[in-house]
Amino acid sequence: MDSSPARARPLRREVGFFGTLSLSLGVLAPTLAMSITGSEAARLIGRAAPLAFALAAAGIAFVAYGFVRLAGQFSHAGSVYAFAGNTLGPRAGFFTGWALLGTYIVFPPVSILGVAVFGQAFLRSTGIAEDPSWLPIALGAWALIAVLSSRDIRTATRSLLGLELVSVALIAVLVIVIYVKLIAGDTPGGQDLNGDFLDIPSGVSLSTIALAGTAGFLSFAGFESAGSLGEESERPRRAIPRSIVGAVAFSAVFYLFTMTAQVLGFGTGAAGVREFAGSEAPLGTLGGLYVGDWMADLLDAGAMLSAIGAGLGGMAVGARMIFALSRDGFLEGRLSGVASSTGAPAPALALNLALSLVAILSFGIAGTPALKAFFYLATMGVLSLLVMYIVTNLGALRFLWEGGGRRWEVVFPIAGSVVAGYVLYRNVYPVREFPFNVFPYVVAGWLLIGLTIAVSLPGFAQRVGERLAERRQLAA
Repeated sequence: MDSSPARARPLRREVGFFGTLSLSLGVLAPTLAMSITGSEAARLIGRAAPLAFALAAAGIAFVAYGFVRLAGQFSHAGSVYAFAGNTLGPRAGFFTGWALLGTYIVFPPVSILGVAVFGQAFLRSTGIAEDPSWLPIALGAWALIAVLSSRDIRTATRSLLGLELVSVALIAVLVIVIYVKLIAGDTPGGQDLNGDFLDIPSGVSLSTIALAGTAGFLSFAGFESAGSLGEESERPRRAIPRSIVGAVAFSAVFYLFTMTAQVLGFGTGAAGVREFAGSEAPLGTLGGLYVGDWMADLLDAGAMLSAIGAGLGGMAVGARMIFALSRDGFLEGRLSGVASSTGAPAPALALNLALSLVAILSFGIAGTPALKAFFYLATMGVLSLLVMYIVTNLGALRFLWEGGGRRWEVVFPIAGSVVAGYVLYRNVYPVREFPFNVFPYVVAGWLLIGLTIAVSLPGFAQRVGERLAERRQLAA
């Protein structure tokens, strides 16, 4: 660990509102989320699966409120490092940034593994390859992300927006076709347009509904990513809060619209719910039923695009956290370098890319299936992210209580902390099967390292406080 802060070249302020919005949407990856998470909600609460995402949208709104208020006050490449550091103190700020760094070390390889999962499905369904290996697909995705992320931030965010728009458009076409056929009564299995999805099946307990809501909640992970562009946005204290609100609002509407179409498309009867709950690729199944096999292939390709965008966004967020911590002297100082040609934090990007490559190669050499590796890393990343949500909302609570806003606003970060805490609890208890029962300890070990650094390093609080104050003055 370098004990002296690096005098780094500043990042360039060249990103507008759509750039910051693109980063949050890209990391959130609504297309990828809808391609994976819907079946779990259907398994838990049947035809009422859209309710899980309605509850999740309400919960994430409480969590996001604190981020919106803090992003309107502080602009920093370390995002939550500054949010918590300026409200709860330097040690809490470092710990929160360390938690976010843990998430965005694993989220890029998670996204790349997502590309591999849907890439395998695409190659099989199109007949190009009967049993394709996932590793070459993943390495190709990694190389593409490496090229795009090494460009200037405007190129990266435009790529993010383009990839997600194409994939969202593909799902929107399918969903519209489903609704049109339901209205016309021209469905493959006699499904009809009804309001049964509003009716919770008998015997479903409140705790089961809440558990389904936690599954939907995780589909919103990454909404806060725009905060990492605090030193690259042209008007960060306006653009970033609006980007967070826009990403959450768009995703909530998209999820509810798509989930309802999936429930109705499979059918609200027992047979349809069983098919939905048991499908590994529900959108692809519906694409084949309502349009044709070629639509299922396009949806697989769309999910690959969404996953590439998520990987690109995750790489950008992780690199900027490494950059911020290195600039303040808590990692190797050379990692705070900025490329003069692109304005990108090139050394930090190189490190994050290298870590992703190691993770992918390790799973590939071990022979781990891509889908299993996806959930292994995603579980660890989400646990660390939830801890960060809790601490950041506590920072927002203190900020609002001490005069940063109106006193009644503290209701939102209090509720946000409770929601994130409940989701964290449901992700560690009841204890899951091996190896998922080990992952909470891995994350706890990572967080303990950050806490130890914050508590035991001589002069830590003073140095972090000085660096955060310096950034506040520069931002002002």
